[in-house]
Amino acid sequence: MKALISIDYTNDFIADDGALTTGSVGQQIEPEILNITESFIKNNQFVVFAIDAHEPSDTYHPENSLFPPHNIVGTVGQQLFGNLQQIYQKQRNSANIYWINKRHYSAFCGTDLDLRLRERHITEIHLIGVCTDICILHTAVDAYNLGYKIVIHKNAVASF
Repeated sequence: MKALISIDYTNDFIADDGALTTGSVGQQIEPEILNITESFIKNNQFVVFAIDAHEPSDTYHPENSLFPPHNIVGTVGQQLFGNLQQIYQKQRNSANIYWINKRHYSAFCGTDLDLRLRERHITEIHLIGVCTDICILHTAVDAYNLGYKIVIHKNAVASF
């Protein structure tokens, strides 16, 4: 069994006015992000939206010294970018759609992602989103260390 993990494809990381935007590089992969996501949904496969989540009052988070405030929980900046938001809104109540607010680079760190995947007997994960050299990389390394087969969709990842 396989699952899709869509990482951080949010307004703050993709929109021109996003707080920590990848800009046009991130925007150019939107068609592939949408195609892959829709394919997994159509085939009734597990789709995880692993989304960076920060609290405005969390002064102790280590990212605060590295990056400007971004992906604040409940803001437009944390919403999915473009048409991916509409896909998520339409499908979010499906048993095969799962949203994770993640506080660290890896979608596995401090979340129940591994448990959710193993419950579904998933052995192969497909990664899409941003940023390739940060959250995609950390998630891939953790997935490898947990024994998952990893597929990174080259045309559906981007970075700064």
